[in-house]
Amino acid sequence: MPGNSARRGAVRKGGSKKGATVGSGGQRRRGLEGKGPTPKAVDRPNHKAYKAAQKAGRSKTGAPQRRSKPSQEVIAGRNSVLEALRTGIPATALHVAGRIDSDDRVRESLKIAADRALPIMETQRTELDRMTDDSVHQGIALQVPPYQYADARDLIDPEAPGIPLVVALDGITDPRNLGAIVRSVAAFGGHGVIVPERRSTGMTAAAWKTSAGAAARIPVALATNLTRALQDFRKAGFFVIGLDMDGDVELPDLQLASEPLVIVVGSEGKGLSRLVRETCDQVVSVPMSSAVESLNAGIAASVTLYEVARQRRQTSPR
Repeated sequence: MPGNSARRGAVRKGGSKKGATVGSGGQRRRGLEGKGPTPKAVDRPNHKAYKAAQKAGRSKTGAPQRRSKPSQEVIAGRNSVLEALRTGIPATALHVAGRIDSDDRVRESLKIAADRALPIMETQRTELDRMTDDSVHQGIALQVPPYQYADARDLIDPEAPGIPLVVALDGITDPRNLGAIVRSVAAFGGHGVIVPERRSTGMTAAAWKTSAGAAARIPVALATNLTRALQDFRKAGFFVIGLDMDGDVELPDLQLASEPLVIVVGSEGKGLSRLVRETCDQVVSVPMSSAVESLNAGIAASVTLYEVARQRRQTSPR
């Protein structure tokens, strides 16, 4: 009745999931308080900015995440997989799409994998797309385990015969250059390769493939600090020479070929870094025609290794 002080406020029906309540209970007031400021785009998991930052290897706060060089690698494509299997690249599994249109490359890949007792997995094409980052895999992919790096100190006193010869990379980011250099080191009697832990490529599947199997015989060592590693080699009696187009000595005039050597190869764009250059006993250039500005890092290393091997053969006792 109007004016009845005993009248109750609105009551939610008993059949409600939340049960019967009297009045709002302060729900409207709490609703007006809001949920605080909107988070940044990179902090919201469903936002494309967050996903892009994650894909770029960054944390939710935007800080870069450090990655160790060893990582699971996948070689994709019929030609690449067959070449990798032929050269004996270590592998953990061969993934083949179901109902694949088989050809000679696929059949040979399957035979080599079976002969090596390598697991052969039938894999959905969508999974192959994910494994290979949507590259052209042609229905076949080879999974490669993380590379086991040697210790740089192990190369100071190599067990292999001959005068020690080591190649160090300074700022080389193309894995194909690394693979080509490993192959040249094996061809010209070298004992190992050193790569820095940061700002340098590692032994990826592409490097394995380019080395044409030489990486199975030539150790690749990981150096936390390249300058410090070169100083350790100098203390052990090695001479350190750096390759640079503005070198003080031309390669044919090199007088240190018969000594224990570390040959440092810089990047094509920046050359040798300042600290590494200051650590070198000599900076050597490869004489070239004026029509060519510079050589590919892998080719420059190969030319230098050949010249060192040639001079050593001339000076070695018959």
